[in-house]
Amino acid sequence: MLAEPFSHPALFYRSDGEYVAATTAFVREGLAAGEPVAIAVPGRNLAMIEAELGPDADAVKLLDMTVAGRNPGRIIPAVLRDFADRHRHGHVRIIGEPIWPGRSETEYPACAQHEALINMAFTGRHVTILCPYDTVGLEPEVIREAARTHPVLRDVAREWHSDDYAPEQVVEGHNRPMEEPEEFLSLRFDHTNLSAARALAAEQAAKMGFTGDRLDDIRLAAAELGANSLDHGGGSGTIRAWAEDGRLVCEVSDAGHITDPLAGRRPVDPRHSGSRGLLIVNLLSDLVRVHTRAGATTIRVYFDAP
Repeated sequence: MLAEPFSHPALFYRSDGEYVAATTAFVREGLAAGEPVAIAVPGRNLAMIEAELGPDADAVKLLDMTVAGRNPGRIIPAVLRDFADRHRHGHVRIIGEPIWPGRSETEYPACAQHEALINMAFTGRHVTILCPYDTVGLEPEVIREAARTHPVLRDVAREWHSDDYAPEQVVEGHNRPMEEPEEFLSLRFDHTNLSAARALAAEQAAKMGFTGDRLDDIRLAAAELGANSLDHGGGSGTIRAWAEDGRLVCEVSDAGHITDPLAGRRPVDPRHSGSRGLLIVNLLSDLVRVHTRAGATTIRVYFDAP
């Protein structure tokens, strides 16, 4: 039986020196083998790697993960798959750091689910995705959970198999009801008043200073979530909108059940028909959280206020 070609190690590091040494060695191994390499890490870390690589950095795709991966639900389709799918005829290397000190408690569940879902999204692909974890700056539970989402663990000295690897448990473990807001605008909608649901989201957004293209993004996200409720959530739903910690939050709940854990995370060929509403929402939003079970789904999207 052939070994699985996809590899997803976590890199545990304790200092800038360890980080730069391990990541640049990984990059240079790929370049020496003629493999396409991409690096998607927070801006400060990206600058350190780029400086150490010197001229070799010109051969690598560089992305600031705080921008490209602001919403963890966007990383698989718009960062990892986007790069890997452009280089299908050989092995691909990617450094992806979606969890860094400063990620909020609200963001973390989506980050952990993303790390678990990478394993499902890339099974059978000739891709290695190295995910660094700052063992000093991150909470101990984050490091423990990294061992559940990565089958292989490494540090500067060694590499070992994770005895705790259980990505499905991480996905389901963070599939929990979310805290209730104190104040919000709310509307029950069906096919007769979907435009009113879109208008409710835009009203709250305008109060918070959103204008222009970003206001259009919010209208589109609300429209796509509402359309999903009509098509897959029993024909109706409830939209709520409120301000929270400098963000606009729009939430749509209905009677549907999302059974595909990779829903909204697969790139869609524009030449092919099919649903892409949740993918659009992931691409537009700064954060997407989902709680789904039989007979009930809630999707909560966040937009950073201007």
